[in-house]
Amino acid sequence: MARWRDDDEDEAQAPVVHCWLCERPMGSITEWHHPVPKAKGGRTREPVHPICHQAIHANFKNNELGRMGDDVGRIRSLPAMVQFLGWVAGKDPDFHAPTKGKQR
Repeated sequence: MARWRDDDEDEAQAPVVHCWLCERPMGSITEWHHPVPKAKGGRTREPVHPICHQAIHANFKNNELGRMGDDVGRIRSLPAMVQFLGWVAGKDPDFHAPTKGKQR
């Protein structure tokens, strides 16, 4: 005996994608970050929120990102990023606001 199915059941549940930096679920816009910049030979890309992508590039030069590689734990542990991650943690995945410029 066939069971009645809703159309929603036919669609496979897509896995929830999380931001590489803040680990919140992704919103409607996904940007792609090269943990090792392409100019430094990086090939892999990771999904990030636009605000997280801006925060990375506002705080690190490509040379610094190249040295840290894909060690996201190291990036997260640096003081400026600890502050940013604490601030953004409770925000909606589609939240966006201007980030501070480079502090050099």
